[in-house]
Amino acid sequence: MSAQIPTSNVMHDGMILADSVIVDDVDVDDVKFIDDDEESEDLSTIDTMEIKSRLLDLLPRMTGTPEEYNRAESYVNTLEERYTPVQTLDFLNLAMSGEWQLLFSTNIGGSPRPNFRLRELYQRIESNDLNGTIVNEATWDLAEDHEAMTPATSFDASGTFSIKCSYSINQGARMVLQLNDHVINLSKGSEVPKDVERLVALLYSAIPTELFDPNDHAMDTTYLDGDLRIVRMAGPKFEAVRDIFIRRGSMQIDPV
Repeated sequence: MSAQIPTSNVMHDGMILADSVIVDDVDVDDVKFIDDDEESEDLSTIDTMEIKSRLLDLLPRMTGTPEEYNRAESYVNTLEERYTPVQTLDFLNLAMSGEWQLLFSTNIGGSPRPNFRLRELYQRIESNDLNGTIVNEATWDLAEDHEAMTPATSFDASGTFSIKCSYSINQGARMVLQLNDHVINLSKGSEVPKDVERLVALLYSAIPTELFDPNDHAMDTTYLDGDLRIVRMAGPKFEAVRDIFIRRGSMQIDPV
């Protein structure tokens, strides 16, 4: 039996992205990078699918150097420049519906906790003409009685954290977002966390904040194909933040 814990009114200060890529002190408002001589080639001569392949190869193994960010930004900019937006609403809904695993976010700010981990973070989109629902769902594990991990430490609490949102389309493909609820579901056999507010604080620190609380924001699709989706946020707190998703289950990502 799983337990469900609503958490809509619990808030916490802080902003940290964990899991795939970890970088400290990155300005998310307008990331600018130093020149990288190794990647100074003219991308206009390279096939779009090759650029996409390079991006998907680079992102899971990034270590946070300016050179890596420079290459990633060049690849993303080129894909966006070449992208032809979907012309019909029906085709847009068909193309973006389904489950999308978060691969990368430019909204990065700190380090993970040794006694807490996110195993997956994905976005599920269900469309209905000009409206729809978005659920950002994270799978998490917590060793509540341990601040540092040792060989004897085990994660005794686990579950999913669902961020339930609705959206409406009002300008081309722009999706205006509204947060509806936060819900914690415990896995079968999981211990019940003693401090739910602390768990929510850890989740807040590990999930990009534009996904945790997208109120007052909109999401523009800047690139979309069968298995890659790039979106750019518009709004007062997360303007120009980019999130990169791959269709869930479409490919194996093996970080180096």
